[in-house]
Amino acid sequence: MKVKKGDTVKVLSGNDRGKRGEVVKVLTKVNKVIVRGVNVAKKHAKANKGQNLRATQTGLVDVEMPLDVSNVALVTSAGKATRINYIDEGGQRKRYSNKYEEVLD
Repeated sequence: MKVKKGDTVKVLSGNDRGKRGEVVKVLTKVNKVIVRGVNVAKKHAKANKGQNLRATQTGLVDVEMPLDVSNVALVTSAGKATRINYIDEGGQRKRYSNKYEEVLD
């Protein structure tokens, strides 16, 4: 998968098209990513008694739902969305933007 945790991505399709956010989690087995502040759904959360003594939010909670990797594009340091390729540089495989001809890692 060409997107990593911590990358900034732009959403290409869906209700949140055009929004940008940071990748919080990458789900490699199902080809999905969770992006902070994007694709937010309301879920009901019950008060949890037990080992977790910290107060957790109960009632309606905003939860970030996964997006398919094909619906996001990596944002370069210049702030523009691009597709990613790989290039061999000094024996190491690095992510590369063909559109803007720059190494991203």
